[in-house]
Amino acid sequence: MRRREFISLVGGAAAWPLVARAQQTVMPIIGFLGAASPDGYAPYVAAFQQGLKDVGYIEGQNMVIEYRWANGQYSQLSDLGHDLVSRHVAVIFNGGGTPAILAAKAATKTIPIVFSIAGDPIKLGLTSSLNRPDSNLTGVSGLNAELGPKRLELLHELIPTATKMGLLVNANSPAQTEPQTRDLKAAADRLGLELHVLAASTEGDIERAFVTLAELGVNGLVISPDVFFNSRRDQLAALGLKHAIPTIYQYREFAAAGGLMSYGGSLFESFRICGTYVGRILEGDKVAELPVQQIARLELIINLKTARALGLTFPITLLGRADEAIE
Repeated sequence: MRRREFISLVGGAAAWPLVARAQQTVMPIIGFLGAASPDGYAPYVAAFQQGLKDVGYIEGQNMVIEYRWANGQYSQLSDLGHDLVSRHVAVIFNGGGTPAILAAKAATKTIPIVFSIAGDPIKLGLTSSLNRPDSNLTGVSGLNAELGPKRLELLHELIPTATKMGLLVNANSPAQTEPQTRDLKAAADRLGLELHVLAASTEGDIERAFVTLAELGVNGLVISPDVFFNSRRDQLAALGLKHAIPTIYQYREFAAAGGLMSYGGSLFESFRICGTYVGRILEGDKVAELPVQQIARLELIINLKTARALGLTFPITLLGRADEAIE
């Protein structure tokens, strides 16, 4: 062997581990766009990470997650979405409901986007087909936004003497607030109820809204599905007790925090499924191959301890339909 060839081989062998190490450090980047705060959404982020793990992706080992949180300031979502696009992420996960998915959709038409939303993705213009998405978006719909009338009916069943009901919405999210308000007003009319709609987009707004509701003498309250409210579970539950306003929410976590009852799908399950979808896209699956899923199982959760504190007794017909009764 010639000396030049020997030096070339030795040099190549020495350089190979460096090349290998460089290749190993290049990991795909997932963009996570959240409309709420990381503290309030920590359990759901864990569910998303579990979904990724189910298909072999572990944060820090073979992929990186770039988190962007709006902390309830929905006006920041557009800039945060464009920032993720500038980072050349491989896929964006919308962990912030309707406001975040609309911001992500406006930021890119090419990067795959996986969403978790409460509303109908077809009505929101995210896709025209659930079975075979025809854009760069797919994900999971909990259909919780469409369950407002049913929540009002459940509350009325618990309090059949009620004449006044309240609806708390986030005015910063008109895309979901307007149809929810319209649907609930129609349901209230059918039940012969007077509906008072109040808006809140800060913790202080929530405090003031409950004071106003108490002054109005409402008999019960429906909380609109919104990521801002999802991260204020403890505050909402505490205020419902403080002002003696029976309140129904969308997720089990509200009832577990002391809320009277909840009715809807599982946000944990939605985030976990989204995690698997993001992992599959990293593996090479196309968005069109990942149908939009709907959370089919709806749970009615009641908190008997809170009911007793409010002086309420669940009728046996309602108690018998509950999936869980928290003592």
